[in-house]
Amino acid sequence: MVWALEAGAVDRRGLELEPVVSDIQTLNEWALEGRLEVTALSAGAYAAVADRYLLLPHGASFGDGYGPIVVARGDLDLRAVEIVTPGPLTTAKRVLHLALGAQVRTRDLPFDQVLDEVVSGRAEAGLLIHEGQLTYADAGLVKLLDLGTWWQENVALPLPLGLVGIRRDVDRSADVSAVLKEAIVAGLENRDDAMAYAMGFGRGIDRETADRFVSMYVNDLTLDMGERGRAAVARLLGRDAEFAQ
Repeated sequence: MVWALEAGAVDRRGLELEPVVSDIQTLNEWALEGRLEVTALSAGAYAAVADRYLLLPHGASFGDGYGPIVVARGDLDLRAVEIVTPGPLTTAKRVLHLALGAQVRTRDLPFDQVLDEVVSGRAEAGLLIHEGQLTYADAGLVKLLDLGTWWQENVALPLPLGLVGIRRDVDRSADVSAVLKEAIVAGLENRDDAMAYAMGFGRGIDRETADRFVSMYVNDLTLDMGERGRAAVARLLGRDAEFAQ
């Protein structure tokens, strides 16, 4: 989507769109302030910003039978150890507590530090998002819990991870929504160019791993989450979410 906007592959309809790159926990914190007019945010954080943002039906990421994972150096009881997590507002941490209970002990770190914290022994277990879900075995770790699998077995819906919100005071929200959907389509139709652009944010992973990760989380639900996606968001939040028209 961002490649298409930057490359001029879609008609912006006169809108001024400036991509801002940051990690998801920072974006969640900014959403609490209403800093950005349009923003990616964790599905688990939406309830805290619903007074400021409506959701767009495009650009979301869902794990359909897979999702964030808990890893360790060996087998252990996850309810008996501290688990390093990628941020208090992330969907991953919200679902971790649903799966293991509110009393599970956690410690927050930036998402890209979690894997190394476990490998080094500074943490006994870690909750991985992003490409760490594919590379943990290379670091000698084992998977103890897949939250996407747990969610599917218990809820029978895809797990909503990241959403796109638009601030309630933004005019022309329908045009913004349409441009973003067209940008996603353009990115998929020009996959090689879009992947080359995305690799610049891949923290050193190889092209094959990056392509596999994108294939996991850019799917039909990304183009439009539809009723199935909306039902999943409502189930995660325990309430209906409001969408821009």
